[in-house]
Amino acid sequence: MTSDAVVEALVRSSWRVMGVLTRIGAENDLSLTQLRVFGILVDRRLRMTELADYLGLDKSSMSGLVDRAERRGLLARGKNPDDRRAVDVYLTPAGLALMERLLEEGRRALAPATDRLDAKQSAQLVDLLEILLGE
Repeated sequence: MTSDAVVEALVRSSWRVMGVLTRIGAENDLSLTQLRVFGILVDRRLRMTELADYLGLDKSSMSGLVDRAERRGLLARGKNPDDRRAVDVYLTPAGLALMERLLEEGRRALAPATDRLDAKQSAQLVDLLEILLGE
């Protein structure tokens, strides 16, 4: 298989996943970018600047995005424990609960595709994706 075929398969699978995420986000009044923020923050706190850099957003766009989620009680800001001048962003308990529900919705929506894989194929896919992601 050529690298072009690999890239094409990755792009097609990305479109399917983004379609599911876009639908789930819309059903919950969330943009795809907001879902990305929540997904990033599921298991960590990040400085506003780190989060903006990760998403490729400028500081004002990041602040607006966080402000909207903060008003909904899904994100909060707090002083960084290591650098009192820095501001961290993190999911609130309500944000974490929402993400757990949305992840389950995503699993159900993608199950028709992922259920075609046997246990060995599923493990291989996870391993390969982790290599591609650098994790």
